[in-house]
Amino acid sequence: MTTTVTLFLCGDVMTGRGIDQALPYPCGPVLYESWVKDARQYIEIAERAHGPLPLPLPFDSIWGDALDELERRRPDARIVNLETSVTTSATPWPMKGIHYRMNPANVPCLTAASIDCCVLSNNHVLDWGYEGLAETLKTLHGARILTCGAGLSLAEATRPAVLGLTGGGRVLVFGVGSETSGVPGSWAAARGRAGVWLLPDSPAEAASQIGAHVREWRRPGDVVVVSVHWGGNWGYDVPREQTRLAHALLDEASVDVVHGHSSHHPKGIEVYRGKLVLYGCGDLLTDYEGIEGYEEFRGDLSLMYFAEIDTAAGDLAGLTMTPTRLERFRLNHASRREARWLSEVLDRESRPRGARIGLSPEGRLHLVRG
Repeated sequence: MTTTVTLFLCGDVMTGRGIDQALPYPCGPVLYESWVKDARQYIEIAERAHGPLPLPLPFDSIWGDALDELERRRPDARIVNLETSVTTSATPWPMKGIHYRMNPANVPCLTAASIDCCVLSNNHVLDWGYEGLAETLKTLHGARILTCGAGLSLAEATRPAVLGLTGGGRVLVFGVGSETSGVPGSWAAARGRAGVWLLPDSPAEAASQIGAHVREWRRPGDVVVVSVHWGGNWGYDVPREQTRLAHALLDEASVDVVHGHSSHHPKGIEVYRGKLVLYGCGDLLTDYEGIEGYEEFRGDLSLMYFAEIDTAAGDLAGLTMTPTRLERFRLNHASRREARWLSEVLDRESRPRGARIGLSPEGRLHLVRG
């Protein structure tokens, strides 16, 4: 008898800066950016684009229509890349252009969506120093949200989030980061030093390193997800090194799903030897609303990925994607026209990798089986 689990996956969830200012308990608004010195300016930019926000926003409001979709699909595990520090620390990482933080008192905005796991192996988790990382971990764990990819030691950073499933079985989520996404090399966790699980440049070496940890933790029937923060923000190109790493993880490291993020828009999908590779999931929640530039990529549109995984073999049994549009710091159902645009772009980018993307009558994207 085949048993499947459904994973909710998405790209970056950035609830800091402007969104933090719009929630009930904002941090101090001071920023150290080249052009913007007050985080409340990001609210003003969004309001100029789409009208006044009813401040403060209720904790659940940022998820908008996504909450109904999560309730409808009832995924077995909800996994996001949390692209912000959760801290009141006032000491930014020096010589870094952008610093994201959310007040720990605003963590109910994550529990409102029943998030199970926050991946932290990204280029913003240490924006407010080691003190900020420690408070981030303490806050998320206190809210009963599991974390992976960063920790107070190398052992913590490389430890997976272990998500137990109703009726038995587990999902193991390993979080890793790459300097190609802007993670500073100095953030690498080490013996006796907090930080991010930062991968070596060599795909073969990286897969070998990850595989050793997977073999240490994996049990029969487990589903293993490697959530990797890699690459730049814009553009559909997938570097050869990413493909080599993804294939090596699936061939040699006993991984079932490669969950890639960092791109500000969805990128191509691959099903490699029956396994799912998401090269870039796009931003789901950000405060970029109203900021001009890169309009051709439609960064306001994103996808909620619902992947069904066969627990016996770890193979992909089905993939459905719900398109959303971010407006007024809220996730809304994308229009039929917007959904069609996303499906055409994703199909174009996925076809060279042997995957086809279709659009259902209900306006959801889905993987087309050959």
